[in-house]
Amino acid sequence: MLILPFLIACAAEPTEVETPALTPEPHALAPEAEEAEPPAPTTIREGADQHGLAWPPPDLWIQIDKSDRVLSVLSSDTTLVNWPIGLGGAPAGDKIRQGDQKTPNGTFRIVTRNPKSLYHLFLGISYPDAADAERGMERGWLTETQSDAIAESEANETKPPWNTTLGGAIGIHGGGSSADWTLGCIALDNPHIEELWDLAPHGTRVTIRE
Repeated sequence: MLILPFLIACAAEPTEVETPALTPEPHALAPEAEEAEPPAPTTIREGADQHGLAWPPPDLWIQIDKSDRVLSVLSSDTTLVNWPIGLGGAPAGDKIRQGDQKTPNGTFRIVTRNPKSLYHLFLGISYPDAADAERGMERGWLTETQSDAIAESEANETKPPWNTTLGGAIGIHGGGSSADWTLGCIALDNPHIEELWDLAPHGTRVTIRE
């Protein structure tokens, strides 16, 4: 009669069950938050501040991409701001002569400033240059005197003759960027030419490319 209590006692003995430790699923871990890029600057000052540059920014120059219709202001190799532009009525290709409504390609300098322009403000560039003069001579469009005067103006960073067959009076001015409406100039919106006017003195480099 002692067997039954022994069996009951054995049946009542608790059984230990091993519980596995819970580990989070890999996908349940919160990903690290990505740092948002700052908005593109709309002014030269904003661009300089984003890049931690001094004010005014050093080594300022201008690059114009005709195909993209963009004028970029750079400090050395750093792009500070990109602005939309309008070009001449026949924007593709290099300017060859007066009346072709093309915007010239090449590297120029700002050589004139007109605060009373019909198009708000005007920064004239050094077109035509010596290379244009040489081409004009080859085609019989210029006299030797005219060609020499253009080459001399480039060497001295002064305004070249604008009354030859090659044309002239090309520059950056205001009046709006919504269309290609100029005779070969680069048109900005007025707030942009105002800012550029204050920071781009005589001699500032201007590179224009297709």
